[in-house]
Amino acid sequence: MSSDSATTKMVRRRLDCGIEFVAQEMPDRPTVSCLVRFRSGAAYEPEEHLGVARIVEQTLSKGTSKHDGRGLSDALDALGAQRGSGTGRETITFRWTCLPEFMGDVIDLHAEMIRTPTFPEDACQVAVDLALQELSALEDEPMDLARKLLSERAYGRRLGRDPLGTPESLGRIGRAQIQTYWAEALSAGRMQVAAAGAIDAERLADRFEEAFADFGAGATDGGEPIPLEFSSSSSHHHKDQEQDYMIMCWPGVPMDHELEPVERVMVRILAGGMSGRLFTEVREKQGLVYWVAAWRVHPRGAGMIHVGASTTPDRCDKTYATLLREIDRLAEDVTEEELRRAVRGITARKEREADLSQARADELSDDLFHFGRPIPVDEKLARIRSVTVRDIGAYLAAHPRDRLSVLTLGPRQLAG
Repeated sequence: MSSDSATTKMVRRRLDCGIEFVAQEMPDRPTVSCLVRFRSGAAYEPEEHLGVARIVEQTLSKGTSKHDGRGLSDALDALGAQRGSGTGRETITFRWTCLPEFMGDVIDLHAEMIRTPTFPEDACQVAVDLALQELSALEDEPMDLARKLLSERAYGRRLGRDPLGTPESLGRIGRAQIQTYWAEALSAGRMQVAAAGAIDAERLADRFEEAFADFGAGATDGGEPIPLEFSSSSSHHHKDQEQDYMIMCWPGVPMDHELEPVERVMVRILAGGMSGRLFTEVREKQGLVYWVAAWRVHPRGAGMIHVGASTTPDRCDKTYATLLREIDRLAEDVTEEELRRAVRGITARKEREADLSQARADELSDDLFHFGRPIPVDEKLARIRSVTVRDIGAYLAAHPRDRLSVLTLGPRQLAG
């Protein structure tokens, strides 16, 4: 057990049923938020049934041993629960926010949904059809399509999978495959729970213990980290449109690496809103791009830095060269003012979110996923505030941008 401060209690424990549990009491908050994470995303799917994890996530709520889909939804709505779910590379997640007095009932309904789904045949078919439609709709979302295509090339055979699957694999998924994946991939041993808000953390842990006792008791864990298999490449996807989209990535550091705070500050200097280098140098001064951004992605045990932009076809090559120059220039002339601005921006956001139950539950969940334990907010902020200009130079010397995966999407391919 640990605490972020003298006034907030935190409980962390491995429940007897196998769940990794962490909760922080925030007695002055009017609500409680919870995030349930299964280590069971797209990377863990059978090769022939890509997309099945997301289909499971979408169909769990369509009927249980006690409720049909409408009845389950009505029961949660009656409790005022704001809820959602999602499937990513490595996880399937369920989250909700509700009033404290209804938390136990909301847990029980989610346990019913996760443990006793009936997977109605018609709901399974609808979920597959919708996934096929979403894949088709990507053609009208150039940036999303570019991200998907780059991931397939840069992240490796398993981490590069898209949760939507492929038209071919979706065509092989039916109710039997959905049930099989659910039985193999969802269990208490693959489950992490993070909660924050006006709760009694010990009693909440006991409620989850009771609700998920013996869930998937015969299943092996199976949710081990999957290595990132980065591949340098340059490719083009032709598409008739007015803009050329480009997206590039290269390896960074994992969340639990000692230089992660330095990398976070560095990327903030690149893309910290309207004061970030990419916006001011590439868009405002040279007018090369309509949109430009930098961001980080963290599979467990790995990290990737991304830069993306959209421009007109005749400016594609110049934009690409300018983006690389701005990235590489970080090793030469980062200023103290840029550093202070980036640190202030990160700090302000973290301190603001620390008082919100949903943001705090999300952060606790990320801590469990990447560190195996909650990290006090004060400790994170101290590491951010300690970053120096010299640290950024040392990071770039140790992690040069010497491997790059690039994808362009639009009417024109990069020269060379």
